[in-house]
Amino acid sequence: MNLLLKNSQLATHNSQLQITGSKSETNRLLLLKALYPNIKLENTSNSDDSDVMRSTIENFQLSTSNSQLYDVHHAGTAMRFLTAFFAIQDEKEVILTGSSRMKERPIKILVEALNQLGAEISYQENDGFPPIKIRGKKITKNKISLPANVSSQYISALLLIAPKLENGLELTLEGEITSIPYIKMTQALLNEIGIETTFINNRITVTPSAVEVLQSEKITIESDWSSASYWYSIIALSEIGTQITLSSYKQKSLQGDSDLVEIYNSFGVETIFNKNNSITISKTSNLKLETLNFELNNSPDIAQTIAVTCFGLGIGCDLYGLHTLKIKETDRLEALKTELSKLGAKISVTNNSLHLKPSIITGNETISIATYQDHRMAMAFAPLALKTALFIEDAEVVSKSYPTFWEDLKKIGFLISET
Repeated sequence: MNLLLKNSQLATHNSQLQITGSKSETNRLLLLKALYPNIKLENTSNSDDSDVMRSTIENFQLSTSNSQLYDVHHAGTAMRFLTAFFAIQDEKEVILTGSSRMKERPIKILVEALNQLGAEISYQENDGFPPIKIRGKKITKNKISLPANVSSQYISALLLIAPKLENGLELTLEGEITSIPYIKMTQALLNEIGIETTFINNRITVTPSAVEVLQSEKITIESDWSSASYWYSIIALSEIGTQITLSSYKQKSLQGDSDLVEIYNSFGVETIFNKNNSITISKTSNLKLETLNFELNNSPDIAQTIAVTCFGLGIGCDLYGLHTLKIKETDRLEALKTELSKLGAKISVTNNSLHLKPSIITGNETISIATYQDHRMAMAFAPLALKTALFIEDAEVVSKSYPTFWEDLKKIGFLISET
C-alpha cells in the first residue's frame, strides 16, 4: 500500500490521542509473564512486534511437541528475547527464523554468551545469523562477560531469563556502556515484580527466583515514547499555538526516548505533564539556531524523527551515538541519506553519526519516499506533509510498532489517500 500525503493543515489546535503501551516494555514483560504466569498486564502494545512475541510464546506453551519452528518475521526484539527464553526450556527443541532481512541481522554475540553459560544453540544457514536451532537446557553457570557497546537487547535478553537460572546471573560489561536506559528499564521491570538485582559500575547481578507469585502482579505499561516522537515532530513543524494531548505518559519514565521532552524543547515545543497521566505538547516559539547538536546514545530510535524535523524547519543538525542504526530493519543512516537527498537535503553519514546542513525542500514534484521495510522511516517522514506533498511507499509497515498511525494522522487533519 502506497499513500499520498498532500500538503496538510491541522484541523484543530487541540487534538487528543491515545497511544498504546511501549513496545520495549511490553516485550520484556511478555517474556517475564511467560516465566511468572501470575503477572497481569494492562495497556500492552498493539504493535506487530508485540503480537509476534505474544503469539509465539502462547503457541509454544500450548504445544505438546518437543520440536517446533517459529517465524518472528521482522521482529528483532522478539528474535533476541525468544532466543534466550527458548534456551532455558529444558528438553524442548525450537528452530527460530525470520524474514530475509532478519537473516542478515547478527545474533552471534547473544548466541555465544548463552552457549558459554551452557545453552545449546546452533546456526542453520549462515554462521552468526538466524535461523538458529535451540535445544533447551537447564543452565547452572552464572558468570558471563560482554562488550559494553553491544545492542542493549542482547544484554536485556540475558537479564530477563536470569532469575530462572539455577544460580542467577553475574554479567560484566567490558568498556563504555551504550543504551543504558534500556538496560535500566529491564532492571526496573525485574525489580517491579520482586526480583533482586544490582547494577554497580559495569557489573549487573540478578538473584535467582523460583517464586511463582511475586510482589507486583498487575502492571500498567506506559505508552510508547518512540511513537510520541512523530507528534513532537508535527508540533515542531506547525505554527505557534498548535498543541496535541497524548496519553498515557509518566514524568519519570523507564524509556530512553523520553529524552524527547528536552530535545524538542530546543525546537520550541513545550511539554506539560497533566494529572491524568497525559501530556500536552505545544509549539510555543520558533527556533533561532541554524544547527543543533545531539548525542543520542540513549535514544537512537528517535534519530530519524529528529533529522526529518530539522530538515523540515530548514536547519542543520549533527547527531551522534547512532552506531546501532546500521543493523536495524535497514541501515537507517544510509536510508535517511538517500531519502532526504531526494528532497534537496545536504546530508552526510558515518558509521555512528549523521550531519545535515541547513537546507530547504526543493522541486515541485511529489517525491516518493522508500521505507525499506522500516516502520520508523514511514512515520518519521510523514510530518513533512505539513511542508510538501509526499508519496510514502509500503505504508503498511507502520504496523510493526504503531498500527493506527495513519488513522491518527487523519484525525488531526492530515490529507491521506491510497494510491
